[in-house]
Amino acid sequence: MRNFLRSAGATLKRRPGWLLLLLPLSLSGCAGQLQWYVVSPMTESGRANLLFMLGGLKYTILLSMTAIVISIVIGLLVALPGLSKNPFARGFNRVYVEIVRAVPLLVLILWVYYGLPIMLGVAINVFWAGVLALALSDTAFEAEIFRAGIQSIDRGQLEASDSLGLGYIDRMRYIVLPQALRRVLPPLGNQLVYMLKMSSLVSVIGMEELTRRANEMVTAEYRPLETYTILILEYLVLILIVSAGVRYLERRLSRRDVR
Repeated sequence: MRNFLRSAGATLKRRPGWLLLLLPLSLSGCAGQLQWYVVSPMTESGRANLLFMLGGLKYTILLSMTAIVISIVIGLLVALPGLSKNPFARGFNRVYVEIVRAVPLLVLILWVYYGLPIMLGVAINVFWAGVLALALSDTAFEAEIFRAGIQSIDRGQLEASDSLGLGYIDRMRYIVLPQALRRVLPPLGNQLVYMLKMSSLVSVIGMEELTRRANEMVTAEYRPLETYTILILEYLVLILIVSAGVRYLERRLSRRDVR
């Protein structure tokens, strides 16, 4: 074994590039041959498995987009009391943010799905339980993003709006929020990416999204490494597309500001 390691090290020094690429394959051969046919588009069963896994993509996107829209609206409403001069309004903002941020998302999903129907006496399906838990967890982060974005607006613009006789609603609508939204777009994009990833936790209550589909396929095929590798690639492609869209919006808004 010692001689083997010494000779392997000497070989890597001479030809490191392609040998480093072959190293994982040799290790996988030692551990047991990988059976990629279960997710290969070249076989009928592989195509069927890929289509089954991709069937959860629409639920992941729908779940995440619905939750992020709700959390943005509620987060903005929670952020506004934090900007008030009223100590009780600021206290409400601080208590809400600290409590919601302290609760783990997985625990919140389980509580909403199993506990909330008992409290309210109504049935909640897995989709809306997931949306509610994701949105509720994200509102605290959205509130802090909006509060920071609004506070970054120059004080002189607020004084100018007061001199024009604009009320609170008009000042926020026409002056503050349009500028704040441009500034908070990058962190909002990060929260959307976060939401897409955290939506995988909703699989624990039976939501048929990407992770749940992958778990079901592992149970059927007994090939976890191949299946979860494809799952990683699915999330990777999805998040790269979303990140590219966010960067495109940032460039559009920056060009508009220049004009």
